[in-house]
Amino acid sequence: MTPVSPPAPTIGPNQPSASTQDARLMEAARDLEANFLAEMLKAAGLGATPEGFGGGAGEDQFSSFLRLEQAKSMVEAGGIGLAESLFNALKERADGDV
Repeated sequence: MTPVSPPAPTIGPNQPSASTQDARLMEAARDLEANFLAEMLKAAGLGATPEGFGGGAGEDQFSSFLRLEQAKSMVEAGGIGLAESLFNALKERADGDV
């Protein structure tokens, strides 16, 4: 039988611990930066179907996935610093709501 882990510690009733909340905020900030970068890559023309012998409708439909994964890789490599700014803003807002 596998032992059951105790629940994560909380701060007050029904509130996650500070480290759990920070991890969630950082994940949200990184996701926002990745989506922003994906849109910038789209605007730059990455994944646009080439003229002539392109991949057709399938390439058009799946190019957004490629852009998003490339943007996530960019964020993992350090990104453009947007995630840190977003995290700080989200943390200030979360701390102010407590």
